[in-house]
Amino acid sequence: MKAIKLVLVLIVFTINSIQAQQKQLINNNNMKTYVIERSIPGAGDLTAEQLKGISQTSCTVLKEMGPKIEWQHSYVTGDKIYCVYKAENKELIEEHAKKGGFPANSINEVATVISPATAEQ
Repeated sequence: MKAIKLVLVLIVFTINSIQAQQKQLINNNNMKTYVIERSIPGAGDLTAEQLKGISQTSCTVLKEMGPKIEWQHSYVTGDKIYCVYKAENKELIEEHAKKGGFPANSINEVATVISPATAEQ
């Protein structure tokens, strides 16, 4: 009897896991990639602790907003931070910036991605 219960628990766990993966795939298919330019004077001079604080604020806001927006990564330069996000629409990016207190000077949807591999195709 215990073996049957264990098998049933494993089946339910597996089904839930598959459903969660399918939901994530569906969400990712509806999401577009955006590059956000944030003008922040002295961004390149921010300390690791300051960058950690900015990252934590961003993650807190993202968690509150739900799965329709994801931060991929960012590039910190002298006076700007360029962020790559996945989101269902531009308005979610704007909402994230407002809630987090971040500038979003430019928000552009990525049309396609090229790399050195593109030259070889």
